Amino acid sequence: MAESFVFDVADSLLGKLTSYAYEEVSGAYGVYEDFQRIKDTLAIVRGLLLDSEHKNDQRHGLREWLRQIQCICSDAEDVFNGFEFQDKRKQVVEASGSTRTKVRHFFSSSNPLAFRLRMAHRIKEIRNRLDKVAADGTKFGLMRIDVDPGHIVQKRELTHSHVDALDVIGREKDRDEIIKLLMLPHPQGDGDKSLCVIPIVGIGGLGKTTLAKLVFNDERMDQSFKLRMWENLNNLDIEQLQTRLRHKLSRQKFLLVLDDVRNDDRAKWIELKDLIKVGAAGSKILVTTRSNSISSMMGDVPPYLLKGLSPKDCLSLFVKWAFKEGEETKYPNLVDIGKEIVKKCRGVPLAVKTLGSSLFSKLDLNKWVFVRDSELWNLEQKKDDILPALKLSYDQMPSYLRQCFAYFSLYPKDCSFDSFEIQTLWIALGLVHSHSRNGSEKLEDVAREYMDELHSRSFLHEFEDLIRLCLPVQKEFVALDLHTHNISKQVRHISVVENNPQGHVLFPKSRSVRTLLFPIKGLGLASETLLDIWISRYKYLRYLDLSNSSFDILPNSIAKLEHLRALDLSDNRKIKNIPSSICNLQNLEFLSFSGCTELETLPEGLGNLISLRQLIISTKQSVLPNNEFARMNHLRTLGFDCCHNLKFLFSKDQLPSLETLFVVSCGSLESLPLNIFPKLHTLNISGCRYLNLLLNNESSILTLRLKYIHLEGFYDLLALPRWIEGSANTLETLIIEKFLDLKILPEFLATMSHLKRLYFLQCPLLENILSNLPLTSLEDLRIDGCPGLCRKCKPQSGEYWPIIAHIKSVSVGEPIADEEYEVIDLLQASFIQTFDFQNYYYLFMRSRKKKKGTEKKRKKKKKKKQEAGGHRGRTGSFSGGKKGEGSRPSFGKTLLIRKDHKMMRLNWSGKGMCNLERQLRQCKSLWVQQE
Repeated sequence: MAESFVFDVADSLLGKLTSYAYEEVSGAYGVYEDFQRIKDTLAIVRGLLLDSEHKNDQRHGLREWLRQIQCICSDAEDVFNGFEFQDKRKQVVEASGSTRTKVRHFFSSSNPLAFRLRMAHRIKEIRNRLDKVAADGTKFGLMRIDVDPGHIVQKRELTHSHVDALDVIGREKDRDEIIKLLMLPHPQGDGDKSLCVIPIVGIGGLGKTTLAKLVFNDERMDQSFKLRMWENLNNLDIEQLQTRLRHKLSRQKFLLVLDDVRNDDRAKWIELKDLIKVGAAGSKILVTTRSNSISSMMGDVPPYLLKGLSPKDCLSLFVKWAFKEGEETKYPNLVDIGKEIVKKCRGVPLAVKTLGSSLFSKLDLNKWVFVRDSELWNLEQKKDDILPALKLSYDQMPSYLRQCFAYFSLYPKDCSFDSFEIQTLWIALGLVHSHSRNGSEKLEDVAREYMDELHSRSFLHEFEDLIRLCLPVQKEFVALDLHTHNISKQVRHISVVENNPQGHVLFPKSRSVRTLLFPIKGLGLASETLLDIWISRYKYLRYLDLSNSSFDILPNSIAKLEHLRALDLSDNRKIKNIPSSICNLQNLEFLSFSGCTELETLPEGLGNLISLRQLIISTKQSVLPNNEFARMNHLRTLGFDCCHNLKFLFSKDQLPSLETLFVVSCGSLESLPLNIFPKLHTLNISGCRYLNLLLNNESSILTLRLKYIHLEGFYDLLALPRWIEGSANTLETLIIEKFLDLKILPEFLATMSHLKRLYFLQCPLLENILSNLPLTSLEDLRIDGCPGLCRKCKPQSGEYWPIIAHIKSVSVGEPIADEEYEVIDLLQASFIQTFDFQNYYYLFMRSRKKKKGTEKKRKKKKKKKQEAGGHRGRTGSFSGGKKGEGSRPSFGKTLLIRKDHKMMRLNWSGKGMCNLERQLRQCKSLWVQQE
């Protein structure tokens, strides 16, 4: 494993040296020949590493040799990155046009002449060290092996998350047995007869979750259970479950799946069970778990012990993943070898699938023989252990995927991770390379391909088992928790997963650290002293995560981190100012101030960050410096989060590279010109209550190239804005959410020839859809929170069902029936003071007799009503959460009210109770529905 990892590091560095960008920089600074010599020697070393990997030699001297190579590669990368930084600083100085700036630059440590002398010395040192390890490799009897240039990943088409019964092999009998158990009445005994818990138990990789999905989606379940819900218990606490389950399960016969349960706290289980014992008799809970003890604790019946697949089913599964459809008939010799391989997988579907994926479209007989005869199968292992099969699959991956996968070891067990965050980490550490020689391919797209490929190889399905493959490289990666007592001096990547009282002592003094990460939401840095130590000690940091921190001041010394690629300051609720010295980080590509709600202003000179690809901002400013953003020629993603005072967003200066723009909870924002973003393809706007979404250009249609549009929280708009029509030839996803006055859809939707996903959520007055919607291209239709439309689109019986039934994925929320509401008399004096508004989300009010009045009086009354609901920034408006969270109320509660058949919004918080009472007392009675 160590040999593989060092090979990956060397291979990655060699790839950078052959890139167009490095050749350009080395030529500009007169070190092209030096770079070429290093590259040639590194190619020799890489070939020796490949031989050492095959020989699997464990001698101490060889391990030390490997360590030296890794250190040399790391130091060489720092040198090469220094050239990049110098080149970018030169660009900023020249662009400033200031003689004073140029003079200051000449006399600084980054003076071109001084820089060349300093770097020439370091390059010579790298060359000498690399020549020595190349010579030492032959002393271990290693021979250079040329790397197969055809190691590019063979990709397969990815499937969606919904399990198709036709795609699952060998689990039909298990599915039917589980369904029989679900159909049986609760066994007689002391247990609660309204609820029965059925456990499915088996080791990792057997397919417990897949089996549960087969059962969950079986049409027989439609007839037996009115309500079905799927939950991953490990990602929810009791309070979240209470909100999500209790009211929905009340008095209904339900099937609830709790997937991958690992918590063996019996007290918590009893608390949860008491919480959901509100359903009708015959309700069932299906639990999947690896633990027999958890099964005994939770189950009301003997557990269903899931066994491995039969040899015949294993072979069918292997063939499905190793060959293109029908291709296996051309290679009977490979199928014969495949039979011997699957025998060693012991019936575990994950092992079969990962090995099949690793051999996909590899028709070289020797590679199949190598997998079959590998010594890994002879390792001592526990019963049903799948590690050898997974290790073989890991070894079959190309080096760049192996290297990327190792970084998952920074995330603790049961920790949910954000794929975008990990992709950013990969890019910041230089693990992602454009396939095109001139670097024109977007790194974000390549990183997404890497993630998809790991997913398709099943390397993200059973995370806990697969990450064990990275244990041999523990010296490079460490997840710091309460059990960590020391950290190796060789560590390069650190994540903090628990607050260790001795944490400040544990951090290594070596300068080799490249990553500092806080992967657990809510856990951040509280010590400014420790931050100062990090900055002074780890000057080669590439990725610094300071999210959820609680320090007041970011020190000026942050500018010393010249190699920094990503800096995350999000959700620091105390920081008020960012030093302008941060703008000297010309290598910085990712920067986030999201959720820094006390930040007074953005740092001056933000435009000097010429490498920025992603910028997310929270600020108290009302006006932004447009000229700063116009200088960011590489900026692709820009976000504004909780900028409550921001009124105007840009004017005329174009942002030529911007592709993704999201504006969330900017309650004062009034205008947003879309014509200054010529390459924009993703737009997300929510919680901007005063934004003129019509953009004052409805007389002419903008020519846009948008592919994704999500608009949320525009309560007064009667129709969708016409500028959407400008993307008729490109739009693929349209999400319309919380448009409370929207009644009809525009005709131009019928012209959306590429529309694949269409969602209408919480649009309560919308009752009709166009008969000529672009149904030929539509693949995913979701309708929820639209009572009338949900009723008309109800599967099988709805008026519109015949015209949408052929769509691949249709999700329609439950239509709201009159009998589901509780009617309350508002004239009771005690009602408003005692009613719990937090647990209700639909309120339908019947008004007292409406007085006639002039249009002027009605407008005046409407204005007063809006004022009664709270002022800007003080209402219950929705704000987006961090890292993929759903929206959440930031102040109190927002209630949807139907008054005289017209929807309106009522904002409520604990402090605004009198406003709520005033509005409610205008009504006579109220219908409410619980969450």
